[in-house]
Amino acid sequence: MFLRIDRLQTELPPPRRKDPNEAAALQELLGGKYGEMSTLGNYMFQSFNFRSKAKLRPFYSLVANITAEELGHVELVSNGVAMINNGPDSEADDTGDGGDISGAPFALMKDIRSAASFLSHGGGAVPVDSNSQSWNRDFVTTTGNLVTDLLHNFHLEIGARLHKLRVYETVVDPCAREVCGYLLVRGQVHAHAYALALKKITGVNVEQMLPVPNIPADRIPECQKYLAEGSHRRLYRFSPSDYEEMRGIWGGGETALPGDPPGELEVVDGPPEGGKIHDLTGQPSAFTPDYAPEEMFEIATKLWKKSR
Repeated sequence: MFLRIDRLQTELPPPRRKDPNEAAALQELLGGKYGEMSTLGNYMFQSFNFRSKAKLRPFYSLVANITAEELGHVELVSNGVAMINNGPDSEADDTGDGGDISGAPFALMKDIRSAASFLSHGGGAVPVDSNSQSWNRDFVTTTGNLVTDLLHNFHLEIGARLHKLRVYETVVDPCAREVCGYLLVRGQVHAHAYALALKKITGVNVEQMLPVPNIPADRIPECQKYLAEGSHRRLYRFSPSDYEEMRGIWGGGETALPGDPPGELEVVDGPPEGGKIHDLTGQPSAFTPDYAPEEMFEIATKLWKKSR
């Protein structure tokens, strides 16, 4: 089972302006071939299907625990997409009658790259890529062969790093770039973890291939604070009592990759401190949450007070 916490894994700055095309670029990190839906889907089903869990516990614990972090990555990218589609908050948008809908207030939406993100999803994120092509199960590999699956996961993480770097070079909004910077550091952790797992089981020093592509994270401004706090050396344990066994892979004297700030790898009990989830302002003229939402707000306020 999974534990859910009402926070994002890191704090996202508010977007500077509404930019549906930039949000569409960020969608690639959600529903693209190497996006977070793919990393989640691969590790989740591999952990469900894992053979000989008891005898191979350190490897199972690693894949199962990273699955939980990937759920949070899907959440992070989805929030970034919705925030950039929504633009800076305006309290006025939550009040009034929504304006004159006969005047085509969203005429510009027909010319954005992913019109469906507004027309069908109200500016929210869905599991599609930057061209609104659906993510699909063909992106999931679960063979039951441990070395094959670990090697695939390593490939998936370095492919995702290339993915993120290209998206980073495409976007300019601080919200989108923060998503990329955080995920570049955490994705490198996962690539490193799978490389170490392969080394433990095969003897091959796969981690010597990293980073792929060969761009040190300290050259990216949005990565620097995460390197400074040691995020590149940490695997967070997303469980009150399980997955301790992965310390045999991520730890035990293993150290950070060359080029990153030095130090030993460590497993941290519990999730990262994270940051607040942004409160998206409603747009009555888009019927989100509805055209005249005052009664909804009144009901919700009463329910909230009743819960206290």
